[in-house]
Amino acid sequence: MRSMYDTASYAAYRKSPHRSIKHSTYFETYDALFGRYRGQPITFVEVGVLGGGSLFMWREFLGPQARIVGVDLNPNAKKWEAEGFEIHIGSQSDPAFWRDVVAKVGPMDVVLDDGGHTFEQQIVTTEALIDNIRDGGMLVVEDTHTSYQAGFGPRGYSFITYVARMMDRINRRFHELGGKTEKRVWSVQVFESIVAFHVDRAASNRVSELTDNGGAHDNALDFRYIDDSLAAKLARFYEGSRVIKALPDVRPVVKRALDVAARPKLAARIGRYFR
Repeated sequence: MRSMYDTASYAAYRKSPHRSIKHSTYFETYDALFGRYRGQPITFVEVGVLGGGSLFMWREFLGPQARIVGVDLNPNAKKWEAEGFEIHIGSQSDPAFWRDVVAKVGPMDVVLDDGGHTFEQQIVTTEALIDNIRDGGMLVVEDTHTSYQAGFGPRGYSFITYVARMMDRINRRFHELGGKTEKRVWSVQVFESIVAFHVDRAASNRVSELTDNGGAHDNALDFRYIDDSLAAKLARFYEGSRVIKALPDVRPVVKRALDVAARPKLAARIGRYFR
């Protein structure tokens, strides 16, 4: 069974000459997310330098072609510039600071936010930098378990709540839905304590359309409601009535009626998974 000891990121972590602190479950995620960038001339930005150990870890893991940029609030982190790293000092809660960083650093391939972990810091950093990520790159936020802990901000404004809102807006790109959509991020990947926002602008802006492969149609009946007698009766009635189906705007009403009809049995069958 694969473990952190089998990962390239853990080997790089152990090789760093300066102290770094990481959770044991992170290394397999690092390899899965960042492995594709090894040996590539990318710009990698780490928010939260602390003792400097992770800067050396990422240099070892990514290779000498990578440009490693560190961001921290503590001015002491400037000392790592002597080791060949770019260091920017400022508050990750300050959009003006990020505008200055973006102007100086330019487009970024990967951002890893391992900073202060407050909701404000995580959300402001994401909003400030997501438009500066190159296509094919990602913005990764670490230690997202703070969304479930006290001391990092009001629960209603947690980072994970923000992520859920973004996922809703990504799904609203579907052609039958309306409302506010999210087109800066192609997809969101969730791991234990880590969230990755993947950027691909062309994919994010494609229009969702129904396709048909043109194959032979056997006119199979839709059985999705067959195990719910009331919903099944409503569905059969709707599908069998040309007059009702021809009425304008009737389809959404029928779908809502099907939801209401299915609710009692649905609550009994899957309600426990929402507790």
